[in-house]
Amino acid sequence: MAYSDFNDLPSVINQFQLELIQETPQLFSAAPPIQPSNLLNEILRRNTTRVVLELRSEKEKSERVISPILTELQEISSPPINVFSGETFNVDKSNGLNGVCDFLISKSPISITIVKPVINVVEAKKSDLALGLPQCIAEMVAANKFNKDIQQVFGVVTTATQWTFLSLRNNAVTIDPTIYLFPPVDKILGILMAMVTSTNDEA
Repeated sequence: MAYSDFNDLPSVINQFQLELIQETPQLFSAAPPIQPSNLLNEILRRNTTRVVLELRSEKEKSERVISPILTELQEISSPPINVFSGETFNVDKSNGLNGVCDFLISKSPISITIVKPVINVVEAKKSDLALGLPQCIAEMVAANKFNKDIQQVFGVVTTATQWTFLSLRNNAVTIDPTIYLFPPVDKILGILMAMVTSTNDEA
């Protein structure tokens, strides 16, 4: 197995003996929005004039919407982070915790090596957030093993136009019940930064 083979939510919950929490206040309702830079605004304006209406492929959504947002996060984050795209993240092959991740956010001063803490970002296939949840949870379990002494792990599932956020702490997976829509991007950026900041506080 690999991360992409996890496609059933009850199965991944049972396999890793997790507790699923869905009825909960918003994970990051208090996260302040972050106004995007003029550059990001212009990139997204150009890229989404056509793409948001057509959304012809996951690759196009990744390149035109998701990647620019994560690049902006990298630019404004302090301490520095790096965003890895299409990176192999082999943690525990015996349990299927291996394979290529869509995106990894790593507290790494250089872009060569993935270091803890790690945040996972999964691009949901077929524009269906629910399809991305099992894979994201499996990647979060892997990140939890990789991060070791860091108590909380965060994950993101996105279709480019929809974003949802997850947390893993003490074998309890919390799925934020709110689906954040893009555009706009300010609240999404704010939540991503809150995740980075919270993880850095524990590192």
